[in-house]
Amino acid sequence: MKGMFFEFMINLDALFSDGTNDYRIPCEPLVNDRVLLRFRAGKDNVDLVFLVVGDEKRVMRKAFCDTLFDYYEEGLQLSDERVEYFFEIVKGDEVWGYNREGVVKEVQESFHFVITPGFVTPDWAKGAVFYQIYVDRFFNGDMNNDVLDNEYFYIGGGSKRVTDWSKYPDSFGVREFYGGDLAGVKEKLDYLENLGVEVIYMNPIFVSPSNHKYDAQDYDYVDPHFGVICEDGGEVLAQEAYSNRQASKYIKRVTDMRNLEAGNELLIGLIEEIHKRGMRVILDGVFNHCGSFHKWLDREGIYEEAGTYESGAFQDKNSPYQSFFKFKEDKWPNNNSYDGWWGHDTLPKLNYEGSPKLYQYVMDIGKKWVSPPFNCDGWRLDVAADLGHSPEFNHKFWSDFRKSVKEGNPEAIIIAEHYGDPSSWLKGDQWDTVMNYDAFMEPVTWFLTGMEKHSDEYREHLLNNQEAFFQAMKYHMSKYQTSSLFVAMNELSNHDHSRFLTRTNRRVGRVGNVGPKSAEENINKGVFRNAVVIQMTWPGAPTVYYGDEAGVCGWTDPDNRRTYPWGTEDKGLIDFHRDIIRIHKNYEALRKGSIRFLNGSSGFISFGRFDQKDKFIIGVNNNNTEVTVNINAWEICIADEDSLATLIVTTERGYSPEAVIYHTHSGILKLTLSPYSSVVLKNIVRK
Repeated sequence: MKGMFFEFMINLDALFSDGTNDYRIPCEPLVNDRVLLRFRAGKDNVDLVFLVVGDEKRVMRKAFCDTLFDYYEEGLQLSDERVEYFFEIVKGDEVWGYNREGVVKEVQESFHFVITPGFVTPDWAKGAVFYQIYVDRFFNGDMNNDVLDNEYFYIGGGSKRVTDWSKYPDSFGVREFYGGDLAGVKEKLDYLENLGVEVIYMNPIFVSPSNHKYDAQDYDYVDPHFGVICEDGGEVLAQEAYSNRQASKYIKRVTDMRNLEAGNELLIGLIEEIHKRGMRVILDGVFNHCGSFHKWLDREGIYEEAGTYESGAFQDKNSPYQSFFKFKEDKWPNNNSYDGWWGHDTLPKLNYEGSPKLYQYVMDIGKKWVSPPFNCDGWRLDVAADLGHSPEFNHKFWSDFRKSVKEGNPEAIIIAEHYGDPSSWLKGDQWDTVMNYDAFMEPVTWFLTGMEKHSDEYREHLLNNQEAFFQAMKYHMSKYQTSSLFVAMNELSNHDHSRFLTRTNRRVGRVGNVGPKSAEENINKGVFRNAVVIQMTWPGAPTVYYGDEAGVCGWTDPDNRRTYPWGTEDKGLIDFHRDIIRIHKNYEALRKGSIRFLNGSSGFISFGRFDQKDKFIIGVNNNNTEVTVNINAWEICIADEDSLATLIVTTERGYSPEAVIYHTHSGILKLTLSPYSSVVLKNIVRK
């Protein structure tokens, strides 16, 4: 075993610790708990291991050993204060540090291990399999609530009803609707349950004029076009008309309380059914901005025409909502000087600093939807770091939002959309976690495809660059506490980026300049299967974007928002997803176990996931040629007397769940992998 029994030097590959329950007991300690910290070193290989906390250096005791390693332990009494620590390992004159970077000569404070007493993320979400649904494109379960042609006017044209489910989305398709709705989600629950989905995340469902609904016009109600239209009437707009004051059908549909309340009741029933099946559901909250149609602003006059709502701030300086927006000029009525997010007049930015009433209203909204009778299981927060007008206010807002949500449902999860370092929000008092771009989607995409996540750029030097992959993962994962890492939303695709399957064609493009058909050309399903294997075995919550499992392609939005291909699915890919999801769900080590980067070479990576019982080795060959590799299986506690069995093997053409038995020799596992293939092996636990 390479370097395992060197007499005069520390075997650096044997050193290990992390924040999982095998090395920090308990892994999520509460205030005033006593925590046991554990460190692993090669057997009889080091003289001393120190636990370093602040200015204090404590000698750790050798507590037990196995055939390969010694394990050192030291207790730590917590208070309510955040604790940072690292380890120091000594043999003779040789001294090394160990922190979230791994083995280091110089310890940097920013990579210390961190304990935040009382920071606990929902256990149900750790490693849970999420499924993201863009509701309008999933399934049409109720044609009576479909948006009609010219039902209203929005961003340069009338609304459009699409009757061909297989049509590619328009290059500017914000106001075209395919008819997907909550009834459609309910109708497909058998499919989702059979696939192995544990959590359904829906893009926004509240009243809004767009199909994406990130431009809300009412936070209190489900959009009737997604919900129920039991009271209809009025007329669509005449051709060439653009004033929504004349859109009497739309006004009736979205302001009549009978429709709004019926939609909320439908959501209650949907969530009850999801919960009966042992699944969860989280909603999408857009609280940085609303839409210009919102009843608080009412730029379109929709709510004024309805006659039963208070005046909007666009029309009336004395509106009860005037303070909800930041107006630059005093020029009512029709005051269009309000602050828009990134200058978009259809996305007025909410002015929390200037309105305690607004602040409390949104706190109550956060609590409302996770409380009875709705009982949603959490929030995904859109552009969460942009909210407010200063970083200090932003942190205060999300701290209060957390308190409000957790008061309504202590088991609710809070997931933020965020790019960049999230650590200042992940200290246990604001967000639980984030959509994992930096520590998952981007490194996986660069390594496997060389593509930027929008398909806007190709970087050949990052394709198959195992060193860049491991370094990016190590660095960005270090910004998460373990509680956040295990619930991080690990996506390959979503509504904001090109579909991963399209990225496998390594082509730069957007639908406007290369057309939609090109997104399906020269794709590589072997590379896609490699990505899914990584997704289902990496720490975090693997999140499938609807249709990815069925072979849907697409450039970045709006082309990534194609319909689910009911009846023309790639059934082989669906079967593969079902099998790899089952493997993920069957083992606690894949949900909450340690991760160890093992061996790599150009186009090849391997890593281990393990706990005290189960050990997994994952190998990924992204080359167009066969490779034979040696993997240090001993680093995840696999001994030569252990047997390993393949759980799944993927290739460019398909996959196989057939078990093949392997053994290590001197701690090394030798594997041969075909082009564009991957393998998941597991130790056979002896009874």
